[in-house]
Amino acid sequence: MSFSSLLGQNKALTLLTRAVTSGRLAHAYLFAGPEGVGKQTAAHALAAVLLCRNPNGMEPCGTCPGCRKVQSANHPDLLLIRPEGAAIKIDQIRELKKALTFAPFESRQRVVLIEDVHTMRREAGNSLLKVLEEPPPDNVLILIGSTGAPILDTIVSRCQVIPFAPLPLTLAAEVIQRHRPGLDESACLSLAALADGCPGQALALEADGSLALYQRLLQAWLGTARNSAERVEQVLLLAAELAEAREGMESVLTLLRIFLKNAMAARTDINATTFAPEALQARERWNLPRLSAKMATIDLAEQALARNCNRGLTSEVLLLDLFDCFPLS
Repeated sequence: MSFSSLLGQNKALTLLTRAVTSGRLAHAYLFAGPEGVGKQTAAHALAAVLLCRNPNGMEPCGTCPGCRKVQSANHPDLLLIRPEGAAIKIDQIRELKKALTFAPFESRQRVVLIEDVHTMRREAGNSLLKVLEEPPPDNVLILIGSTGAPILDTIVSRCQVIPFAPLPLTLAAEVIQRHRPGLDESACLSLAALADGCPGQALALEADGSLALYQRLLQAWLGTARNSAERVEQVLLLAAELAEAREGMESVLTLLRIFLKNAMAARTDINATTFAPEALQARERWNLPRLSAKMATIDLAEQALARNCNRGLTSEVLLLDLFDCFPLS
């Protein structure tokens, strides 16, 4: 993993390059931004540089014992913490704190990568806070968090924040095509637009079938059923399919949110020729208050899923509302 594979994040790369080349590394970094824009790539690239014995600027040599151990994921001075289930648990942080009481085994410094820090519960966050307040020497902590979810303010304030942003659509499409060479340029651009410039999200959507389900749902949503009964029957079938999508359900809701956001932007833009035809169709059908109400409906569905409410019922209520089936007309 190297920084050469990181595209479109010039600000983040500049900040990290300045820190590494000057030898003035912070004790803790928070890589913050939307999902799928290169935060993990950058974090693993930084770890590789810091654990390389013969780095060339911001690139690891790739051949030293440190590099080989990083590549095989068995470097004793690289600790990786990921959520166990839905969240990072306090026991994981306690184990980390024990490990940090020892000096690095082989390198001048130990690197700790904590992924999805936004999943950390307050109890675990408070335990980590003590490490951030009094960091042991020769350790660099790299926290990776999504700006789409809340991160404890106390953690943010004790890290140097490295911001990551969505990519321009053409660049996001380039990243997508690198990973999916079978897709043509038009399909890659469409995926990039649907994922709002986040190629990692786009690749996940394409891989798990969420995109195909979203497209079927959108086609039905913007289509015209012959009567109310037909519309309700169509909605219930789609709701059952959405509920069965499991992890894909959250992805579809994200796509619906992006679609509504684009429709609202098209509604307020006099020259809306740059928007997708579906967004233009939506702006003709619904005014801003109705688009905003539909966005709130998605918010409620996401809150219900977070509370582990019945997925089938949540899907039915969501789609019946989005398809204007309350009341039937």
